[in-house]
Amino acid sequence: MPVKVAVNGYGTIGKRVADAVAVQDDMEIVGVCKRNPTFEVQMALDRGLPFYTTDEEHRAAFAEKGLEVQGLLPQLLEQVDIVVDCTPGKVGATYIPTYEGHGVKAIFQGGEKAHTAPISFNSSANYKDAWGKDMVRVVSCNTTGLCRTLYPIFRDIGIEEVLAVLIRRAADPWDSKKGPINAIKPVLKLPTHHGPDLNTVLPDIPIQSMAVAVPTTIMHLHAIQVVLKRESSTEEVIDLWERSPRLRLVSGADGIVSTAQAMELAKDLDRSRADLFEIAVWRDGTHAEGNKLWYYQAVHQESDVVPENIDCIRSMMMLEEDPDKSIAKTDASLGIPPPRS
Repeated sequence: MPVKVAVNGYGTIGKRVADAVAVQDDMEIVGVCKRNPTFEVQMALDRGLPFYTTDEEHRAAFAEKGLEVQGLLPQLLEQVDIVVDCTPGKVGATYIPTYEGHGVKAIFQGGEKAHTAPISFNSSANYKDAWGKDMVRVVSCNTTGLCRTLYPIFRDIGIEEVLAVLIRRAADPWDSKKGPINAIKPVLKLPTHHGPDLNTVLPDIPIQSMAVAVPTTIMHLHAIQVVLKRESSTEEVIDLWERSPRLRLVSGADGIVSTAQAMELAKDLDRSRADLFEIAVWRDGTHAEGNKLWYYQAVHQESDVVPENIDCIRSMMMLEEDPDKSIAKTDASLGIPPPRS
């Protein structure tokens, strides 16, 4: 029997997770829930997704717009094994008593505080930590990006320390409330939360992080310096990444010289919503010398955590014990090429 899944919060991440669940052969999307009757609701109804809302007050707002909902969130939770909470940051934690009261497992997103759930999750780095757990938090888009490139290095070469400088998009492409801004805005609280967040998954990597927000919406860019535990080479590092999942090696020599071209590549991949689930890493922006490594990577903040949510469901529901097999299954369903063997 497929695991029965609900998605609470049908926005940037929620709609992508719902679509990803729908193409798994060991999962079933039972319904999605949203508080307000935005255009996305009609889009979901047109696609045949059973829709629910949070309470009677909001149900009336849906009815006023002629949008039919199946019921309220508690009714949806009665039908499922696990809920993926994709509500706005800091909202998900308020639903914990509701999820516990209905006896369903719950996945939260990186916008929640790390203490929201006992486990923070990345598919490659700590898949088995989520095995059978009731509540797990999938780390943020930026932390997922850091995990994907740093974990293979940590595992096979060793890391003494990391300095990660994040050049962050100011808002998502759809968001007209936060931007545009004509400024470069430093995050003045140092270190930023990204390093400590990485340590919730990989506690043995010493990392410091800084960040600035810039007037762009399409991706984050990371500039990373790593002190390795032994001497390495650019070729060894790139070989590690080519054999690791959910990384896409790109090159300025091929015309991908910025995040604009990286997202143009994503469009040409012809995926739904032009999503780039992989982390884009520049081959010719990677350099290792002695025990030092420098590289650039780009993160599509709207989609890179989606495959992680699918693997997290599989681990929590004990569907597949081998992380590599779960990752391969998820990636095949989403059109993500496998790593080089």
